[in-house]
Amino acid sequence: MKAVFMTDKGKVRLHNEDNGGVYLNRDGHRLAVVADGMGGHRAGDVASDLTAKSLQSFWEETSNIQTAESAESWLRESINKVNSLLFEHAQNNKECEGMGTTVVAVITTELFSVVANIGDSRCYIKNDAGFQQMTEDHSLVNELVRSGQISREDAEHHPRKNVLLRALGTENSVQMDIKTIMFEEGDLLLLCSDGLSNKVAQTEMEEVLSQTSPLEDRGAELIALANQYGGEDNITLAILEHLDQSEGR
Repeated sequence: MKAVFMTDKGKVRLHNEDNGGVYLNRDGHRLAVVADGMGGHRAGDVASDLTAKSLQSFWEETSNIQTAESAESWLRESINKVNSLLFEHAQNNKECEGMGTTVVAVITTELFSVVANIGDSRCYIKNDAGFQQMTEDHSLVNELVRSGQISREDAEHHPRKNVLLRALGTENSVQMDIKTIMFEEGDLLLLCSDGLSNKVAQTEMEEVLSQTSPLEDRGAELIALANQYGGEDNITLAILEHLDQSEGR
């Protein structure tokens, strides 16, 4: 298994409100996190930073995640715990009122991956079946697409594209999507904030990720493309690649 995490503030924003990382637990299993913060007075970076650091802290103390069920339970409990931490912090710090963050988190082992998401940060998988999005955006425009009110093409340029229906930390409780997928030799996962997915087409992502260059080079190329196409938002990604056993961990 190989993994890389990269973030860039883009060409327009003064601050980077994205956060995340790839963390190891006591058994050497990986947790990848991407969080895209929101809120006034730089409260967005407080929300995403607290989310990433809390999940890292919980994960590094964890062991014995042997089944998909135990990974799902861990993500559900840990993300709910972070939601309470964020909500309480916003209540107690007026400058952070209304802050929140998206989160997409993936636990990977040699046998399976479990994906949890809230908001519009995404997880994609590249495998024998091609390259596809594994998560559903919790956004107004995606709901309009799902209900048939607008087309996917209309959604790309919709004036309310950034309106989220779910975020971490904005309410006392939160709903998340969790799914387990097979993660096999040769497969690759991409987690990203909307600073990448809003700018770089899925076909271009697949083209870059299909290269044989080091993961760092592929990640850097994706970020460069997002900046080349405007870079109006922070750009964050994590890539996890399941190598064959001979290539080691």
